[in-house]
Amino acid sequence: MSLEAIAVAPTTGTKPAGLVVVLHGWGANAKDLASLVPLLNLNKYQFLFPNAPFPHPYTSVGRMWYDLSSQEYQGIHESRQILKDWLLSLEASTGVPLSRTILSGFSQGAAMTLDVGLGLPLAGLIALSGYMHPLSQQLDEVPPVLIVHGRQDTVVPLKAAQYARDNLIALGAAVQYQEFDMGHEIRPEVLPLIQQFVRARSEE
Repeated sequence: MSLEAIAVAPTTGTKPAGLVVVLHGWGANAKDLASLVPLLNLNKYQFLFPNAPFPHPYTSVGRMWYDLSSQEYQGIHESRQILKDWLLSLEASTGVPLSRTILSGFSQGAAMTLDVGLGLPLAGLIALSGYMHPLSQQLDEVPPVLIVHGRQDTVVPLKAAQYARDNLIALGAAVQYQEFDMGHEIRPEVLPLIQQFVRARSEE
């Protein structure tokens, strides 16, 4: 099974300098974060916004990577494999290798970013208002990670981001960590951090 995705090509008309994959949160869909592209001013990059594989139980237009209403995170194993296989297939369709691909996500999408991305040779990972699953695999190499979280987040508590930060540092990851006075959201002041991280990781 593959993932349906919204693709946004570079506006420069040239081969992408890198690829940025953005995973939406629980109950959202691929369109939810696509509006960020013009604001990021990353014109040389291709963006992909995949739909999570499962329909959301409470909203007809929403999708989910796994069921947060079930204690065992029903669907997580299938989503993990689907996302990994899809990411590994992208170089053939985009011409961009994993070494110049940034995997990012918001909330549940950030959790999937850390879950799957830590096991792949990606340029970097971005976790926005997210959390970290218990590690399911041994890690040989850990990509650099940007973690951004709101101090007033009432959906995913700040301590979840701090837990992820501390665990990633213990794994030897290069972690850039930033808190903002905001809730469960992506505020304008977050965008320059994303922009700088993407450029630094994929233009080296």
